[in-house]
Amino acid sequence: MADSVEVAPAVSSHPPGREEHGGGGGTESDAGGGDGLTEAQREVLERCLHALRHAKNDSHTLAALLLITRLCPANQLDKPTLRRIFEAVGLNLPARLLVTAVRGSDCSGLPPHELLSLGTALLAALSTDPDMASHPQLLATVPFLLGILANGPVSDQQKQAEREQNQAGEMGSLNRKDQSAEISEPECNPNNVARSAKEAEFSKQNDDDGSASNGVSASKEMSPSLKLDEAVAADCYQVLMAVLALPKGPDQLLSRGAVPALCQSVEHNQTFSHERGLALLGCILSDKTRDKAWSKHPADLLTLLVRLSKDFCQYTDQTRLDMCSQLVHFLPPVGVAVESEEMKAVVSRIWGVLRPMLQSKLTPRQIGPILVLSACLLDLYRWEMVGPPKFCCLLVNRACVEVRMGLEEPPGTILSPELQHTLTGCYRIMEAAIEQACSMGLSPGATSPQNSISSLSLQQSRQVLGVLEEAFSAVMYHLQQVNPSDYGDPFIFATFRSLCSWLAEETSCLKDQVTGLLPFLISYSRSHLQGESPGQGLSGWMAKMSVTEEKGAWTGKEALRYLLPALCHLSAEEGPRKVLLTLDTPALLVDFVSQSWTFLKGKSGVASVRDPSMETACSVLLNFTVTEPERVRKDPCFRTLELLLSEALPVLVHKSRLLVLAANYCTLGLMMGRLRSSQSVEAAQRRFFSTALRFLSGAMDSGSGTGQVKVSHTWEESWDEAADLWRLGLQALGGCVRAQPWISALVREEGWLKHTLAMLGQCSALPDQHTQKALEEALCAMAEQCPLCNQEIRDMMIRNDKGVLSYMNNLKRSVAMK
Repeated sequence: MADSVEVAPAVSSHPPGREEHGGGGGTESDAGGGDGLTEAQREVLERCLHALRHAKNDSHTLAALLLITRLCPANQLDKPTLRRIFEAVGLNLPARLLVTAVRGSDCSGLPPHELLSLGTALLAALSTDPDMASHPQLLATVPFLLGILANGPVSDQQKQAEREQNQAGEMGSLNRKDQSAEISEPECNPNNVARSAKEAEFSKQNDDDGSASNGVSASKEMSPSLKLDEAVAADCYQVLMAVLALPKGPDQLLSRGAVPALCQSVEHNQTFSHERGLALLGCILSDKTRDKAWSKHPADLLTLLVRLSKDFCQYTDQTRLDMCSQLVHFLPPVGVAVESEEMKAVVSRIWGVLRPMLQSKLTPRQIGPILVLSACLLDLYRWEMVGPPKFCCLLVNRACVEVRMGLEEPPGTILSPELQHTLTGCYRIMEAAIEQACSMGLSPGATSPQNSISSLSLQQSRQVLGVLEEAFSAVMYHLQQVNPSDYGDPFIFATFRSLCSWLAEETSCLKDQVTGLLPFLISYSRSHLQGESPGQGLSGWMAKMSVTEEKGAWTGKEALRYLLPALCHLSAEEGPRKVLLTLDTPALLVDFVSQSWTFLKGKSGVASVRDPSMETACSVLLNFTVTEPERVRKDPCFRTLELLLSEALPVLVHKSRLLVLAANYCTLGLMMGRLRSSQSVEAAQRRFFSTALRFLSGAMDSGSGTGQVKVSHTWEESWDEAADLWRLGLQALGGCVRAQPWISALVREEGWLKHTLAMLGQCSALPDQHTQKALEEALCAMAEQCPLCNQEIRDMMIRNDKGVLSYMNNLKRSVAMK
């Protein structure tokens, strides 16, 4: 019996490393297999392999394994030979051993703990081969292993005995003592297999009852008896780690109940639950399965997080520092459990520990994990629970200092992965500070409670903005050194994104440095948009972390999405705009709009989801159209854009949720149209202008009687965003009529003029003066360019001499001129 137990460590003592795996195994004729073996050992090995393949029962298999472990140590076997042994043993045997151990059957001839030890050891050895680790039979054992780790060695027989013990306990103290002695008597069987993870809902009462007997010595043995043997626990974790390393390993573990089982293991303080269980669970939660895990098991994960946060508060300083990196993995995704009072208590508790830590003297290696954890907490609740304004200033300042120290290094300096991780956390703190500054203002007049950055004094506000400016100066210095070969580096993307968050709000500071960096910013964005970035590092990282806006695959548009708000500001300033034109930025934007429209069209059924980046891209192109008319006339990319708009606008006008995008497309097309000369009319042009006229006419509603014209129901929800675009579109329509007289006939054919005059003729007021001015400008152009339009306008003004038309003095003059 003892020899059988020795098989376990012998087989798994030198498992072949995954990186050393050399492929398929040999055949029975591979007599040269097993480097380091003598001829006699090879002969015995071949006989044992033959015996393994032709074993009639488990006893024969175990005997052959025992001979191999005694005569051919694993460290003397080469990879093909080990593979042959694994394939000969197969997965049926260890699976049967586990099932037998769980059932606690006496017919096996071995105690359950020996069956368990042998079964887990064989599985651990077999799992070192990736093909074996991904085999359905091995995956089927994962719930058993998770149950063992979660609940300790409790077999079906012992569970039944415990139930009988509990029932007998109700009959009196004497009976309870007898029953306790009866259960505790078999000292040779302290380790039994736990329930499977599929039965993980089993109550904790069984575990508690196992140590709640009377006060005699035998009853105290029950608590250790629920602890796993270290070798068994290590073998279980070996198998689970092997599964985790598979291409879809985290999903495989998640679907087999790994999260609740590992949480329960920590709760019961099982063997290696903190050393290996938390590490394994952290790996699952670090992958893109994190959202799924929190969605399926929020209660288990929140309970675990509560426990870890309490441990975090109780540990000493050094242990707390070590736990900072660990806690990051167990925080929920943004938006999950935010309303939970337990979660708020956890975050508040952690901030309470972090505040004195950040106020103390720390080395760069110590401060890194603290700043990363702080960034993750900010992601959850922003500045709500951070602390008083003075501490908020300190947090931002320390993050900015780390950024400056890390990035202001001589060109060619390679940043360590640990430093990159720290700086990425610092970026998030800086972005949160910028976001708060923009949403509430870093002003002394803020009325928020004195617990957030929103209530900083004027001096504190200036200090925060000052350190942010210094930090982003260092960011720009670092990005200036980046070579195109490094465009695929995830850290460069994080640095780029952080800078864009600042440039979106602030381009007046460091203007020369920002302008000098434009070649990199445009080159980087173009490289990703056109799929030219080397390597798959960034796309793989994006897919793994699920950080794209659509929570989908990396498309390459993400880099430019972050830069677009900054381009809105920069394209409005002459100096930066000239640089952007030399970099062929309009063509880049047209390519982006084209790709985004193609993507939007392909999302059947969800085509009504807004994409703000498409609207922002239109705004940048509109800036170029207004300020650089000659470039618009000559650059072929604008001709491409016109064709795109003529295709897209007729589709968008029927999507009420995309009205702002439609307004952008309409106005942009009209602004370009006023720069075109009157040549032959193409079908695409006619289609665009016809759609634009119908679209513009739908914004106002005169109702059933006289009175004030109101914004139509369709436009009302989006009017704050679309109003300026609508007015600019009307002004551009007047310019189009002047540049291309054929449009005036279309205005009458489409009924725009008739509808507008009827509306103005029966109303006494428009929503605002800007709306009246825009309508008047469009009507003036039509009155001046088209005699028929002039006559219609004149007739309406005569019939309605007291309506809104009577206040349009410029229109009166235009009508009179004809």
